[in-house]
Amino acid sequence: MHATTLLTADDMCRIAADLVDEHGTGARDYARRAVLCFEAEGARDRAQFWLALCALLDDIAENRLDPLCPVTLN
Repeated sequence: MHATTLLTADDMCRIAADLVDEHGTGARDYARRAVLCFEAEGARDRAQFWLALCALLDDIAENRLDPLCPVTLN
């Protein structure tokens, strides 16, 4: 049995910010490759997780999102 852990929008943003801190602009490429790999494996939930991270990574890279500020989802 797998335990389910729910992530908040702030958690996701922090993960994206950590990836940028660790890998710089390469974080976006890494995330996109992860989406493709998980889709190819049929791991839809994992692919969707990485796809959501891609959106946050893009927003951070384009300065549309400050990872240090709380995230509000509408």
